[in-house]
Amino acid sequence: MFEQGAHTHRREDRPHLSAVSGIDPDTPESLLHRAALGDEDAFAMLYDRTAPRVYGLCLRIVRDPAQAEEVVQEAMVEVWRTATRFDERRGSAKAWITTIAHRKAVDRVRSAQAAGDRERRVAAESVEVEYDQVAEAAEGRLEHRQVRRCLKTLTELQRQAVTLAYYGGHTYGQVATLLDAPVPTVKSRIRDGLIKLRDCLEAAR
Repeated sequence: MFEQGAHTHRREDRPHLSAVSGIDPDTPESLLHRAALGDEDAFAMLYDRTAPRVYGLCLRIVRDPAQAEEVVQEAMVEVWRTATRFDERRGSAKAWITTIAHRKAVDRVRSAQAAGDRERRVAAESVEVEYDQVAEAAEGRLEHRQVRRCLKTLTELQRQAVTLAYYGGHTYGQVATLLDAPVPTVKSRIRDGLIKLRDCLEAAR
């Protein structure tokens, strides 16, 4: 998705942008604003710069490397999807991104705790499934169908990488070993695949 030609073209444009606006086009704030306009190259740069810090935050919260990587991907998809909402008057781009990641990580922990509590409650009480649980399950099945449909829009390599990482629960390093590819290449495939998934799921809503 991030073709060499696109990189070259946009980088040639950057000095002009900086000269006109007086703003460094490679700051996190500038990259985020450009991503909001659909600039995938800018989002790729922003991803590479912020993902390690986001991963560290998520790992401290969820305390599991594989789940932390999943939360990072979820958070960065949210950043791409809602980039137009960023307002630098309220804080820096890094702060905005880490806030999203923190919320995703906390949600993951709460979801796991809620699932455990629900299983223990059902086992202890042996009661019928309540309506809200049925509705939640139905909504989950619908979302899974949409995800499966959108996965078909990815290239074979992107689909393999995303499937191994999310449905197989593998880390970047494990995916790289399974696909016999360098870790940076695997990360790029997953990142590009997530962008396509985001666009497909948004169109389905």
